[in-house]
Amino acid sequence: MTFNIIVLAKQVPDTRNVGKDAMKADGTVNRAALPAIFNPEDLNALEQALEIKDQYPGSKITVLTMGPGRAADILREGLFRGADDGVLLTDRAFAGADTLATSYALSMAIRKIRNFDIIISGRQAIDGDTAQVGPQVAEKLGIPQITYAEEILNIGNGKVRVKRRLENGVEIVESPLPAVVTVNGSARACRPLNAKLLQKYKHAKTITERQNENIDYIDIYSSRPYLNLTEWSVVDVDADVKQCGLSGSPTKVKKIENVVFQAKESKRLTDNDYDIEELVKELIENHMIG
Repeated sequence: MTFNIIVLAKQVPDTRNVGKDAMKADGTVNRAALPAIFNPEDLNALEQALEIKDQYPGSKITVLTMGPGRAADILREGLFRGADDGVLLTDRAFAGADTLATSYALSMAIRKIRNFDIIISGRQAIDGDTAQVGPQVAEKLGIPQITYAEEILNIGNGKVRVKRRLENGVEIVESPLPAVVTVNGSARACRPLNAKLLQKYKHAKTITERQNENIDYIDIYSSRPYLNLTEWSVVDVDADVKQCGLSGSPTKVKKIENVVFQAKESKRLTDNDYDIEELVKELIENHMIG
């Protein structure tokens, strides 16, 4: 028994280490000033996919992402960790997409891939924190969804069994396949890059990247087809341009509020559990976390 697995991934600015240039004057993230990384919870999702592949040898993992050309970097990272293939959705028509337009574009790409048993993604991206794309993809494809997954316990016989991490405990649920599963950051961390896979896939590139490739490497893409990363545009996935990018994004910004942190007062805490619990409560009440 084998499974065809799609992992939805996103290249995001590393908002965990922000400096004074991290935000633009209009309140949006200055992506050029921050390093681009593989979205952390999508790495948790990739690990769940890799564990299925470990359990059922011969299963195939395809990493699917949407973004500019440089987003191919996370496809390569996925290959270095154990994925089998990568698909990049890139087109100027996709620019400015909100979650609705993003989920539409991804769902159209998934329809083109066609053969899949399960779709796994991170719960949310650190540059948006909406947790909307995974569930929206499931709705657009008309398949079941399981959110807040911490571990995929079992898959087979047309069903998937998942442990969900909820606010006040855990829940074990089952769903028929195919299904979408979104994974929490509390799930197992993704395994490190594999040295052998890094050597195998280090020259994997999209067709756009290959146009700028050194002539010495051109021949390897015909002799080693696994180095060819798939690149699709709006036309390739037969998407409606009006539902893509900015034109397909009904989300409107009502208000922008720039938050400036200033140390006007300080509070000294001990390592006492009560002090830490009170601090967490205060941060939640002030909408700084949670």
